[in-house]
Amino acid sequence: AAVCGDIFASPSTDAVLAAIRTVAGEKGCLLIIKNYTGDRLNFGIAAEQAWARYGVEVRTLFVRDDAALPGAPQPRGVAGTVLVEKFAGHLARAGRPLAEVAERSAAFLAGVATVGASLTTCTIPGAPRDPRLDGPWAELGLGIHGEP
Repeated sequence: AAVCGDIFASPSTDAVLAAIRTVAGEKGCLLIIKNYTGDRLNFGIAAEQAWARYGVEVRTLFVRDDAALPGAPQPRGVAGTVLVEKFAGHLARAGRPLAEVAERSAAFLAGVATVGASLTTCTIPGAPRDPRLDGPWAELGLGIHGEP
């Protein structure tokens, strides 16, 4: 399942908790989280609440695959997220225990590095379009919404 917030905003803790309760079976669930402050906070709180309120075991994995800024202390989670999701999904479908899915997915993630590219910038509904990438240009090193 995916839990999304508005453009440039993390989903609420309540939305994440509702998703956990909807999809987590008796084996629990793994939250694969892009490494953005709001996501780290809201998904982390929801994971704690799932255990405290409902006894649902939740593991978290923060995706930090952005290689556009070498040496960044907190690399963003970008395109590598889908690779980790596919890998973890394969393990889960094979019936592997949650702890193993989390550990092997973390090991897999350690070898993932990506660089974002965009032909356009994100356009927020009702806001003027950013002309920064008009024409036959692409920009490298951008985030998931085409932001630098």
